[in-house]
Amino acid sequence: MSMTDTLPPQEKVHGLMINADLSQGPFYIDGMDTTPKLLRLRCQTLGDRTAHREKTFGIWRSHSWNDYFIRAKHLGLGLLSLGLQRGEVVSILSEDSKEWMYTDMGVQCVGGICSGVYTTDSASQLEYLVNNSDSRFLFVENDEQLDKFLQVRDNMPDLAKVIVMDREGLHGFTDPHIIFLDELYDLGSAYDAANPQAFDAAIDATKPEDTAILVYTSGTTGKPKGAMISHGNLMYSVAAGLRDAPTFDTDDQLCFLPLCHILERVFSVNAPIAAGSTTNFAESPETIFDNLQEVSPQTFVAVPRLWEKIYSQVAIRIGDATGVQKWAYAQALKAGGARAACLAEGKPLPFGANLAYRFWDLALLQNLRRMIGMDRLRRGGSGAAPISPELLQWYHAIGVPVLEGYGMTESSGVICINCDDTNKIGTVGRALPGAEIRISDEGEIQYKAGNVFQGYWKNPEKTAETFTEDGWLRTGDVGMLDNQGFLKITGRLKDIIITAGGKNITPAEIENKLKFSPYISDVVVIGDKRKFLTCLVMIDQENVEKFAQDRRVPFSNYASLCAAPEVQDLIRETVEEVNKDFARVEQIKDFRLIDVLLTADDDELTPTMKLKRSFVETKHAELISQMY
Repeated sequence: MSMTDTLPPQEKVHGLMINADLSQGPFYIDGMDTTPKLLRLRCQTLGDRTAHREKTFGIWRSHSWNDYFIRAKHLGLGLLSLGLQRGEVVSILSEDSKEWMYTDMGVQCVGGICSGVYTTDSASQLEYLVNNSDSRFLFVENDEQLDKFLQVRDNMPDLAKVIVMDREGLHGFTDPHIIFLDELYDLGSAYDAANPQAFDAAIDATKPEDTAILVYTSGTTGKPKGAMISHGNLMYSVAAGLRDAPTFDTDDQLCFLPLCHILERVFSVNAPIAAGSTTNFAESPETIFDNLQEVSPQTFVAVPRLWEKIYSQVAIRIGDATGVQKWAYAQALKAGGARAACLAEGKPLPFGANLAYRFWDLALLQNLRRMIGMDRLRRGGSGAAPISPELLQWYHAIGVPVLEGYGMTESSGVICINCDDTNKIGTVGRALPGAEIRISDEGEIQYKAGNVFQGYWKNPEKTAETFTEDGWLRTGDVGMLDNQGFLKITGRLKDIIITAGGKNITPAEIENKLKFSPYISDVVVIGDKRKFLTCLVMIDQENVEKFAQDRRVPFSNYASLCAAPEVQDLIRETVEEVNKDFARVEQIKDFRLIDVLLTADDDELTPTMKLKRSFVETKHAELISQMY
């Protein structure tokens, strides 16, 4: 019996052969049931075509699928030669790069489990993650990240070897416990010469039920937990996701979120292997806007903070425009909004409205899309946190289709997505093909599908808490399903505010309305067991500084900027305007600005730049008490 005789019924969708029924596994893409097997197939068939690009000395340089396979092979075999066993964990402490991806796939191809560590983590956090995951090997990007290991090396006795990716700043450095990436490649090449069938045999041995990656949760309440995600989980997320939101082999993508994050991992590593598309690595989070203009991707996934930042930059520029330019922008938005509304309702655009849109698109909107690097964008995605419906409407009006989706680490990144032809702003879309969603009596969203994770590494108690008695994943999110199956998320169960008067309030909608302002970066609404609602605000430094400079408001640093009466009035006006959209009990009665400039290195922020509610409430308790 041939392999294809054992496959479940397949169908061709957007150029890929996938399971006709995605309600049960194993899940296949072009006949392959694990990502390592699919990678080998793509590298064999695509060969010298470009798999990914990375900037070197200011120039985008291309690397082929052949390069991808050779690097992953030699890296994986190098680890085998050093003693890596199937099922053991390898950790990566690095910014996004092609080497991150080679390590990820090289480890998986030889049966290992890959675990990412955020570069913003401290030495003590690195120690915890390496020890908790039982990591046998640790990859570090450069001398800066190596220093973290050196601070705590004595506390990680089970670590067999540390591999440094970049030699810069470490020439002449020697340590018996540490080698460099080029040395590992040489070890792998020698192992390959002596064992020419070893790599293929290791790939053939990968099974859908094997754990492929560990993704550690943020640990906002207690220590981080390592979510075990299998090859089968990843194959389902990719197969189901590409059925509803296709990526093609002609597409460019831009990778900029940390690859430790499940959203970027699935979108920039797994999905391109399935689709044969090209991944472009951003130089750094600071250069993302320049890199967007340079790459002009066809598909792009980001967190709400980035979509908000792009909008705020445009809004500030329009604020500086002449009266005629402001009028033209308003007319273009009006025409674009009318077109977007017709498309959303599935109605034909009236002749006059179509003519107006074509004119304003040619006169203004095309240039605007080119300016923000989205003139080729076929589909943008927003995930990892709620996004303002008004913001999505703005993007649709300028001709940039940003669609909201929903997922979590424990669902291998995806639960719902809005699609090109079935998009409902204000919802996160419908469940993936083959998936089921239900709402509990408490309003919690619960989920069942082929991408539900295997459990938490060495933590059966927390694993049991994450599932219902009948085996559904408890998301911890509160929401509702409409009669068409679209899911609307209203907040987190643990974030529900119960005021002293007994009113239940989910703060997410209020916070999103406030974040639509170009002057507000993030907000935490306060009010649990209190008589009224207040909020802590993190301002957008760049836009508020420009506001102050334009009005000659004196300030010497970030704290004095936050304290300026004109800035306080600016935020107060925003709060008062947003309050008009809510009932009296839901209105913000007072606010305070967090006057410390926060970065991803700070404990208050997650790596995707979201404020951690519980941590913020504890650390800024004095600010909160002032408002009550």
